[in-house]
Amino acid sequence: MHKYCRADVLRILKITAQQLAGWEKAGLIGVAETYSFFELLQLKKVRDLRAKRVRPAVIRASLQAMLKQVAGMENPLLEAGTFSAGARVVFRHRGAAVEPLAGQFVMDFSPQERVVSAKVRPMQPPETVAEIFAKAVGLEEDPATQPEAIVCYERVLELDPAHAAAHINLGTLYYNRQDFAAAERHYRKAIETDGRYALGYFDLGNVLDETGRVTEAVEAYHSAISLAPTYADAHYNLALAYEKIRQSRKALRHWRAYVRLDTNSPWSTHAKNQIQKILSGETLKVVFRR
Repeated sequence: MHKYCRADVLRILKITAQQLAGWEKAGLIGVAETYSFFELLQLKKVRDLRAKRVRPAVIRASLQAMLKQVAGMENPLLEAGTFSAGARVVFRHRGAAVEPLAGQFVMDFSPQERVVSAKVRPMQPPETVAEIFAKAVGLEEDPATQPEAIVCYERVLELDPAHAAAHINLGTLYYNRQDFAAAERHYRKAIETDGRYALGYFDLGNVLDETGRVTEAVEAYHSAISLAPTYADAHYNLALAYEKIRQSRKALRHWRAYVRLDTNSPWSTHAKNQIQKILSGETLKVVFRR
């Protein structure tokens, strides 16, 4: 995996050495001489929040609170969208905006859902595949620049057809535009490239479910869980899929798994309700042992 030295990080993110040292001191990123691509993405999110004048202590506390509230989440900066609400950090997770320090959902007035047509501006290719990918990730966050993100991801795949993460992100952009055929094509490419990519199987399951191939979706979700047994969202979607094909007993197992992984969220409440519904509909057999 490509590593970035401190000078690379300063140049790509356009930050100063003092800023980077300050974020390390605040515990927002580990102290290191080289950084992985994913650490680079974390730093980009930190940079954007600091640009909105969110204090490092608030960012750190918000990350810790998010880890406690969402079972199975390991890195909120990578696994959830972030934006600032005044001096607080709000995470966008599973379609909801969560302010973890207050422990509550908030209204998200950001223009995520609006469809925006945008002229694609000419792009000067950065030096490396990693830099093009990082640029695409940044463009993807704003609906107005998502067409440019698609161009960047396609450029990444021209240079590196085996870039699994680019296939996943490009597939998701197409999925959100309801171009399910293109989304499925990229999800399958990601899996072909990296057979240990649990997210690839999960996303493939979503598009298969969306297009009515529920039995195939069940297989895909199972593959995701076999690779990542604590993948809460995969358990949740697999339980839903089993209920669609009227296999409630199999659904029950995965509702229970989800509740163990996510103990306090609206989805956890729904899972608990489904468990009670299934159990109340079953004829219970009591066996006495003499």
